[in-house]
Amino acid sequence: MTVTTNDAPTTRALILTGVVAAVVAAAATTAVAAVGHAAGISLDVSGEPIPVAGFASLTLAFSLIGLALAVGIRRFTAHPRTVFVRTTVALTVLSFVPDVFADAEVATRLLLMVTHTVAASIVIPAISRQLPD
Repeated sequence: MTVTTNDAPTTRALILTGVVAAVVAAAATTAVAAVGHAAGISLDVSGEPIPVAGFASLTLAFSLIGLALAVGIRRFTAHPRTVFVRTTVALTVLSFVPDVFADAEVATRLLLMVTHTVAASIVIPAISRQLPD
């Protein structure tokens, strides 16, 4: 009798890990934005302030999109972890483009890029650990 085991985490474990990572990343980006704002960095873009809570909601939204991407990649590719990491790192770098060209102070633009990096550094490793090589 041959017993075959699949050591890959389940889709449920992937989703649970991704949701937890999204919540942690949302809290982290909100904290970074709040600390930056308290330190005197404007959160104004094009003359309109970004509410600190906006960092949480956008981080949650894009993290959950990343999680959906991971579920699809896991199902349809031979090397899900590699594909997911390469794709999400590229998307993180692309997320800097609007910040670079934003109508905002340099410090504000840098703070926005830092929040993207913080979110990615939490979400990408957490989700990728749940994907088979």
